Amino acid sequence: MSTAASTSTKWWSGGKSPFNVSYGKLMMWYFLMSDAFTFGAFLIALWTTRFSLPSWPDPNHVFSSVPFLEGANLPLVFVSIMTFVLIMSSVTMVLAVQAGHNNDKKATAKWMIWTIIGGFIFLACQAWEWTHLYHEGAWWGRIPTEAGSHFLNRDGSIPTTAFSNFFFTITGFHGFHVLSGVVINIIIYINVIKGTYERRGHYEMVEKVGLYWHFVDLVWVFVFTCFYLL
Repeated sequence: MSTAASTSTKWWSGGKSPFNVSYGKLMMWYFLMSDAFTFGAFLIALWTTRFSLPSWPDPNHVFSSVPFLEGANLPLVFVSIMTFVLIMSSVTMVLAVQAGHNNDKKATAKWMIWTIIGGFIFLACQAWEWTHLYHEGAWWGRIPTEAGSHFLNRDGSIPTTAFSNFFFTITGFHGFHVLSGVVINIIIYINVIKGTYERRGHYEMVEKVGLYWHFVDLVWVFVFTCFYLL
């Protein structure tokens, strides 16, 4: 009798997720997992190449410039500001999601706009950094070779183009994700203002875009560590 009962029991007959997760959030998690593999492949390739080379540029010299302070030697100050801005935008996104759970339209819109502003500031900082490095001679396929360049290896030797290629590819790929996140956040913000999610009775879209934004912030921690700290 127990055997018959067990065979007739269905743990899941379709329709509702057995993990109490909506289809949209589940698909977002799948996307983030696949994206994590892509970033992981880039970073593994970076470290494989780096360990195969005798030396590598010192980030304390490469990233020592700050806007409006030309000539000042301030290692990693500017990128630390960039990182702080991105982390704070993740905090404002958490507050937006929390406000959405409380069906607070006004607070959700407020924290969403701060998240968007944080994203724009980060992108502007990255644009300045890329422009500065370009004017110093660094770009895909080339790197400054003059004596005394910030890009000299720790042992004083001329580096290969590997550093430039990996730096602009990986930070550019991450920057594209930030830009995409800002655009999506703007769309979600407009829908919040229009009352779209208020009429639906939930702000799940805010939560889903929040997952993406936190992922972008988490990836930056690894990119920051690989290029700027080590």
